[in-house]
Amino acid sequence: MSNRHPIPNINIGQVYDQRYSESEVHHDRLGNLAGFFGRNMPVHRHDRFFQVHYVKSGTVRVYLDDQQFIESGPMFFLTPPTVTHSFVTDPDSDGHVLTVRQQLVWQLIEADASLLPMGMQVRPACVALANVPVADQAEARRLETWLEALSDEFASSNPGRDAALQSLTRLIMISLLRLCPNSREATPARHEDLKIFHRFNALIEAHYLEHWPLASYAAQIGVTEARLNDICRRIADLPSKRLVLERLMQEARRLLLFSGSSVNEVCYQLGFKDPAYFSRFFNRYAGLTPGEYRQRQAELQ
Repeated sequence: MSNRHPIPNINIGQVYDQRYSESEVHHDRLGNLAGFFGRNMPVHRHDRFFQVHYVKSGTVRVYLDDQQFIESGPMFFLTPPTVTHSFVTDPDSDGHVLTVRQQLVWQLIEADASLLPMGMQVRPACVALANVPVADQAEARRLETWLEALSDEFASSNPGRDAALQSLTRLIMISLLRLCPNSREATPARHEDLKIFHRFNALIEAHYLEHWPLASYAAQIGVTEARLNDICRRIADLPSKRLVLERLMQEARRLLLFSGSSVNEVCYQLGFKDPAYFSRFFNRYAGLTPGEYRQRQAELQ
């Protein structure tokens, strides 16, 4: 049987630049990272880290989960923690790669719920800045300014460097969220509700492969199932059960797309005991059996 997580998890601080293995923020030029990892970056993920690629020029082919994008710079793509991604950049493309520990971003969102329409859930995004509305073009220019400033600060040893990096990172994340589609359709939520929603998502990430019942999630958080469901509907516009199933389906799609595991192996990796039941489960939410889904995605390549 394959490993439970066959998709590589890359910690930039440990794999690429060990001087910053414990840092909240890591920055480097896209060209430098491409020289180390290659221009054709294979499928991988970054657990516990958000990552931003800002590409100034050239064509970029990006794969975020099962969505494909082909865009020209200036553009950026944003990958939240655990989101599987791969990309190819032109030989002369340059720009910025910013890797941020998830707590820093979560703290920012908790402080201002208007930044996101989906509560604490940041969606992967790929945005060509030439296509943003006229009203957002000044924001796009600010984003590049903040990234250049962060690049200079990261390379310095100035007093207050860490504080400056965190402040610039917050400004960058605010600009990114403003520029992502639908980012201004947010509905403010109560701070306590957001904390519960955040805790629920963290528990899902830790236990979705164990197929916990909703009662176990609610008990761990210290709320009733009814309250948990109400919070999820108000913040994410989805029932609590659906959020758990969405995470399970997300992992199923990733394994089917990016691993060499058989459908039966994927079934067991996801905590299912019966391949036939897994096939019915997947078909119910994807409209295709796991084998049909894998074949259709292969035909689209």
